[in-house]
Amino acid sequence: MTDCGCRPPPLESKSQKRALQIALLLNAVMFVIEFGGGIRAHSTGLVADGLDMLSDAAVYAIALAAMGRSQRFKANAALVSGISLMLLGLLLIAEVVVRYIAGDAPEGPWMIAIASLALAVNIIVLRLLARQRSDEVHLRAAWIFTRADIVANAAVIASGLAVLATGSRYFDLIVGAAIGLYVIREAWEIIGDARHAQQP
Repeated sequence: MTDCGCRPPPLESKSQKRALQIALLLNAVMFVIEFGGGIRAHSTGLVADGLDMLSDAAVYAIALAAMGRSQRFKANAALVSGISLMLLGLLLIAEVVVRYIAGDAPEGPWMIAIASLALAVNIIVLRLLARQRSDEVHLRAAWIFTRADIVANAAVIASGLAVLATGSRYFDLIVGAAIGLYVIREAWEIIGDARHAQQP
């Protein structure tokens, strides 16, 4: 940079904004596909994975809204996101309980097909965010969450194969509960970070 007295370009660059916008769009679309597919296939794992996609989309949306805003605004936005995620995780656990008491057997082929599509989308998002993750802490966090989503997608695929092989719905319920617990843990971490950031 020449010595012109100009400010350096902001870290929250256009490329970061575009990466978050694409990630938001892909996650929002996959939420609709996975959630709807989970209802169609009677799969708790797919419903949970779809809601996890929705939570990721919310995180990306908040990150976009917080760009260029004050640190206080970002902390408050993160707190709202964390509380929303906590409620979502509790709803997922409740859904698992309801389906355990009175639920139909899931359809393995649907689980495998839709979770495979979600896996492909998350790999695309992961590669997209990998180019930006060294710049800002929220982008590194988004990259880590997406990496964890890939594990969840693989778990749904594995449970779909197990359901297909055995006809048992318990594999699906276990994966759904595991994703719900993961979302709760993630929410607790976000809430803790937000409260820490709010302190003067």
